[in-house]
Amino acid sequence: MPRYKLTVAYDGTAFHGWQKQHPPGAPPLRTAQGVLEEAVRAVLRSPVNVFGASRTDSGVHAVGQVAAFDGESPVPLERLPAAVTSRLPDDIQVLKAEVVPEAFNIIGDVEAKGYRYCIAHGRREASTRPLFDRFYTAWTAHDLNVRLMQQAAGDIVGRHDFAAFTRVNQTRESTTREVHACTVEATSEGRVQIDVSGEGFLWNMVRIIAGTLIEIGSGRRAVDSIPATLASTRRDQAGMTMPPEGLCLQWIRYGEPGCGRQKQLARQRAEA
Repeated sequence: MPRYKLTVAYDGTAFHGWQKQHPPGAPPLRTAQGVLEEAVRAVLRSPVNVFGASRTDSGVHAVGQVAAFDGESPVPLERLPAAVTSRLPDDIQVLKAEVVPEAFNIIGDVEAKGYRYCIAHGRREASTRPLFDRFYTAWTAHDLNVRLMQQAAGDIVGRHDFAAFTRVNQTRESTTREVHACTVEATSEGRVQIDVSGEGFLWNMVRIIAGTLIEIGSGRRAVDSIPATLASTRRDQAGMTMPPEGLCLQWIRYGEPGCGRQKQLARQRAEA
């Protein structure tokens, strides 16, 4: 049976995140995975299950989410994105469809993910606060020193224990992650974007990185404070968790199908 890989974009504003959720005694919540799965089932006329590579939270957007399913499609591959999208609501689209090997693991074979956090800052002009893009850009009233944020962002890069940069009582077995790049750029007057890429991320990790860099840029936190914050492994030592609307999953990069198990063993050996 063929395995399909989909590249998916969605506006997360009206979704309760990516992952399907069925609260006890209540109807299922509206999620990106849920509506996508319904659309794929309608096209294939089969009860297939759709899986995703990244569990984005409520209000978080994506232009490069990846989903996969096994099934026999009656629609030619080149027409599959349009066929599925025609059955989706207006806030989610399938951009691309590929047939991948059976060994493809949608989570285990991920080599890297890239996220972008967009911020408007300052309050000297009323128009500084986002209006028409308010669901895609966070706002802080503080004026930000981008140079200081750029300097501090370099201390995020590398393999670290990011326990200070995730939610308290998170359930991941390990809080060690490798960040490949973290950059800060002023895109226009009063607008800044933070790009973070790495092998994987903890719950709220990018939003807390953004909050910490914003506190540095506003002068409320020392520019050289991140190494000590990482070493503390304490959530109360890092910055605020920024709201979800500024965050967008940009891309996911994969290695060879089936490579996930080898990577996991290599990491375990390195951390032993």
